[in-house]
Amino acid sequence: MINWGILGTGRIARKFAVALESSSSARLVAVGSRRKETAEDFGRKFNASNRHDDYEALINDPAVNAVYIATPHPFHAEWSIRCANAGKHQICEKPLAMNHAEAMAAIEAARKNKVYLYEGFAYRCTETAACLVDLIRNGAIGEVRRIESSYSYQQGANSARRLLEPELGGGAILDVGCYPVSLVRLLAGAARGKAFADPVDLIGVARVGSTGVDFHALALLKFENEIMAKVSTGIDGRDDSPLLVVGENGKISMGPLWHGQGKLLLQRDGKEAEEIELKRDKELFVYEIEEMARRLPENQSPLMSWADSLGNMKTLDLWRRTVGLSYPCESADSRRWPIRRDSLQPSPVHNMKYDRIAGIGKKVSRLVMGTDYCPGDAHAAVIYDVYFERGGNCFDTAEHYFNGEREKILGRWIKNRSLRKEIVILDKGGHTPFCWPDIIRANIPRSLERLQTDYIDIYMLHRDNLEVPVGEFIDVLNEFINAGRIRALGASNWTRERVDEADAYATSKGLKGFAAVSNNFSLARMVNPVWPGCLASSEPSYRRWHEETQKPLMSWSSQARGFFTDRSGPHKKLDQLMANAWYSDDNFERKRRAHVLAQEKGVLPINIALAYVLAQPFPTFALFCPQTLEEMRTSMDGLNASLSRKEIRWLNLESDDLDENCPPTS
Repeated sequence: MINWGILGTGRIARKFAVALESSSSARLVAVGSRRKETAEDFGRKFNASNRHDDYEALINDPAVNAVYIATPHPFHAEWSIRCANAGKHQICEKPLAMNHAEAMAAIEAARKNKVYLYEGFAYRCTETAACLVDLIRNGAIGEVRRIESSYSYQQGANSARRLLEPELGGGAILDVGCYPVSLVRLLAGAARGKAFADPVDLIGVARVGSTGVDFHALALLKFENEIMAKVSTGIDGRDDSPLLVVGENGKISMGPLWHGQGKLLLQRDGKEAEEIELKRDKELFVYEIEEMARRLPENQSPLMSWADSLGNMKTLDLWRRTVGLSYPCESADSRRWPIRRDSLQPSPVHNMKYDRIAGIGKKVSRLVMGTDYCPGDAHAAVIYDVYFERGGNCFDTAEHYFNGEREKILGRWIKNRSLRKEIVILDKGGHTPFCWPDIIRANIPRSLERLQTDYIDIYMLHRDNLEVPVGEFIDVLNEFINAGRIRALGASNWTRERVDEADAYATSKGLKGFAAVSNNFSLARMVNPVWPGCLASSEPSYRRWHEETQKPLMSWSSQARGFFTDRSGPHKKLDQLMANAWYSDDNFERKRRAHVLAQEKGVLPINIALAYVLAQPFPTFALFCPQTLEEMRTSMDGLNASLSRKEIRWLNLESDDLDENCPPTS
């Protein structure tokens, strides 16, 4: 028996309370509202003995084991995270969050606290959904070609105010468009023998009303195996919510199925049409309540897994992006605190490592957050927050990244969080073909403006220009050193000969030389440049130079862009950039050895790859650019892995005297 609390007292909360009354595995013990009178009324009607006039009191109620989150959309992720931190299992009404970034934060909180979390698509738990999936998987209509699904209704005079207000996440796509998106992803996955599938392409259109929310929207989706789908949604007119699945040998059609019942028509070529009556024998929400009771030890349900919810949110994000729809809560100005709305501080317990770079008066985290992939402020508010909480303080950016947009996003995040004194900014400029002293002199002030800062901790030339004498670069950069606008200098993708020449010039003139180099360095050898002009410090003579000079290396693509994950393999060629840069017999042998050593140490191969970079006999900092919190978590686990000198040589195929199949003991 699970003791439930309901967070919110609106229409959907009342439906859930009714379902709890008829469930054999649950009972309602508490309700939380922002108003005492509302909590009292709800509690009396549904026999909830504990009636709280604020949400915080509900989630901290010791009598409550699980919480149903029934607030407006913009508050789903916040209270999901707070519930998880309080150790409460939960069903969160759909959509799980306002966007993919917030959904990641909610799911990571559930994972960290080992609590159950289910996004409230109740239809997924019914026999109706199971029947559809079985028909597709068993090839009832052959190869699936096309799927159509919709969910629209007419908002009435008494409709909830939130439907029309951007501040409350109003509009059709998030409110009900999430249903047909979740269904076509479910069936496209079933057609491939998987739990779900994510589209490889999407085109959307929408009619945005006077209040700034979408009244009606349509999207065309393309999946692998050339499966096409059309989804539509609206709050300005009712339809019969039809489903159509067209296959090579027939089709399946069905009316409304969101309530877990209806008539399904199966038409197969050369056979008489079959009508299947699908009914439910209990309240709709009871299905997801009882699914939770069954799956509690697993913390998630395979009927709508965490990965499935993240894929659904990413698809909704793409749909909204194609029609130019965003919400006030996603703007930079609203992101002045973490999603859970408390202070942002490094965790008192974290595994980050630090080192020093000459000229920078702060310790520098050895795992450096890249900003090349950051689709917006909402994403930064999640990824950057978690990185900082886990001890990270150094960010790598460049004017070249999306024409300065990444500098702007980073600058807004630092300003909103009031963290300039704590953060180390590694900024780069002078990318080919703009690597000329006069252009760099003009561009540095613009980068400072984008970053909203008076100084850059370490400024690096993004590329070299062999037509320019090194002294001209050093002279220009020292102008900004002397003005206090730059604290330290560096060079990215420069040869060691040019770095030596620049440092010698600086010494002779009493100027600052390069405090660090940022070239590629990873366990995998860069077979071909990732882009023209890229250099690698993993080349033997360059590596010896680092050992002799102890010049710090801030290595980009430190984990070879996922080469040490399952994304790479001799016959996996979907990622042509990865294949061109890293595929070789010796690199696959390094990957094999990383797997052997990872198994021995109880970590992931990618953790071995990161540990290799950080275990060099000269100062190293590893740049990484996780696109998800899961990527960040698995990467940062590499900080716990340690490698001996013998293990480093064995991984890099340097030890002729050691057994290639048996790593040396530490």
